Amino acid sequence: MTDSHTLPDPWSGPGRSWSTFLKDAWRLARPYFHSEERWRARLMLFVIVALNLGGVYMAVLFNQWYNVFYNALQDKNVEVFWSQMFRFSWLAVIAIILAVYKFYITQLLDLRWRAWMTRTYLNKWLGHHRFYHLELARQSGGTAVSDNPDQRIQEDIARFTGSTLGISMGLLNAVVTLVSFIGILWTLSGSFSFTLGGSSYTLPGYMVWAAIAYCAVGSVIAHYIGRALIRLNFWQEWREADFRYSLVRVREYSEAIALDRGEPASREQLDYRFGHVLGNYLNLIRTQKRLVWFTSFFQQAAIIFPFLVAAPRYFAGAIKLGDLIQISSAFGKVQDSLSWFIDSYPALASWRATTERLTSFDRGVTESWKMLPEVEQDGLEGWEHRIVGDRLELAHAKAQLPSGNVQVEADALQMQPGETVLVQGPSGSGKSTLLRVIAGIWPLAHGRVTLPESSMFLPQRPYLPHGSLRAALAYPAAENAYDDAELRRVLEIVRMPQLVEQLDYRENWGHKLSGGEQQRVAIARALLRQPRWIFADEATSALDAPTEERLYRELIAMVRANGGGLLSVAHRQSVAAFHDRLWVLQPNPDEAVHQGAAAYRVELAA
Repeated sequence: MTDSHTLPDPWSGPGRSWSTFLKDAWRLARPYFHSEERWRARLMLFVIVALNLGGVYMAVLFNQWYNVFYNALQDKNVEVFWSQMFRFSWLAVIAIILAVYKFYITQLLDLRWRAWMTRTYLNKWLGHHRFYHLELARQSGGTAVSDNPDQRIQEDIARFTGSTLGISMGLLNAVVTLVSFIGILWTLSGSFSFTLGGSSYTLPGYMVWAAIAYCAVGSVIAHYIGRALIRLNFWQEWREADFRYSLVRVREYSEAIALDRGEPASREQLDYRFGHVLGNYLNLIRTQKRLVWFTSFFQQAAIIFPFLVAAPRYFAGAIKLGDLIQISSAFGKVQDSLSWFIDSYPALASWRATTERLTSFDRGVTESWKMLPEVEQDGLEGWEHRIVGDRLELAHAKAQLPSGNVQVEADALQMQPGETVLVQGPSGSGKSTLLRVIAGIWPLAHGRVTLPESSMFLPQRPYLPHGSLRAALAYPAAENAYDDAELRRVLEIVRMPQLVEQLDYRENWGHKLSGGEQQRVAIARALLRQPRWIFADEATSALDAPTEERLYRELIAMVRANGGGLLSVAHRQSVAAFHDRLWVLQPNPDEAVHQGAAAYRVELAA
């Protein structure tokens, strides 16, 4: 995970400039409005825009109402007073309806947009083994932009859609309000005459110029105070994710930590990461405090500023009370519009940080293999992986490490139906990597691999989804793919009959079952699916010898009956008894490795 020394810099990322950031935001937002939901999305957006414009128009009508109503109060005109009270009633009803449906339709669009983006990014992330490639890049010290995909999908997409709608509609509302009220304010404010250097000058629409000057100064000061919020918001998300990931790791490895008496060390590591969370958050609230000092002063001063500026004309009898109130209202609307940047600065900073993270994630899932360090861009050429036929073939197959070195190579190797092959070699020689090349998931592979149809891979640590045991056994098929009789049969074969009564229990089976039990569940899956070929990577390493022998014989009998074969990676010598051929990973001479050869080559043992 990211630490304080490798924390990415939002200013050096894809959105360093505001113009680039806006292009990135547009690139993230645009696909939804051109998707299969485009007409519904565009219609909802059109309605939201119309409701915002309607809200501005209602504000103009309320501004006119202020003039008539307060003049009636000044003139003590009862008839006009009550007519304006009636007018206010229906204006208020319309304004309330517009506000309610603007909120409702905006939230519906936000929900649909988030759902579409979430589905899209889940497809991107899970497609073409990108989730595996990104994790490999993270583990190998590659570019850190793709850390925490869970947070990017679950949290940042929701923030992006909500912020994009809120900020864009807020900006639209501010612009339309400014255009609508600046003319009103210009007309009402009249002109301001003054003498400078012996010459007389007249400034028309002086209240407009006062509002522009007031807000321009405020915007510059707000940007100067709050610009650090972008960087701090960006970092806060990374530090929070780092701390959360560390907590999850402690939960996942709770037994190992307890056996090692590792609680003090784990606590120290958690305290260290949480210290970074608190330190950055303290800097964040200090910056926000300075910004709140200024914005609070700015907003309070804006209340009395128009009265101070317009008061001389009122006391001179040039305008009535209604005019003064209308001027104050119009000035407030103009000031609010011009102050949109000041008021929205924290939201803009958060939106930009979210967009930066989502852009990095999007780039990661689009070009996942480029996240690996020190890999030539053309290093993936010359790779062909096919799933066809009834035998395994490897021709000039090589597996490159993220460091750029070639770890293992295999050439002119074949496996025919009915054969059982054991792959052995020293630790770190690339046995598991060879299986990943055969499976077609290793992103840095070269050469040609032909994988037979109807193949299944059994990893050392199988994945058990959270849910019912029935779903865990059927995975990746649907939960109801197999009936109870089939499930009972395979559970009895793998010596777990006690679980038959728990098929519909919903648990975190990956934590509830031991390592050996999880491996037996994976073998039970294979017995359910009945593949022709099995590729096992230390798939029985947590089993006792009698159970291992029983299950190997079941798997071999199954694949031979189906016209396929079995290839195993294992360290135990006892496993050799279940295989009729042996592939051994032999080290290449140092001089050959220096010239670009693989560190190990796969040879057929005599």
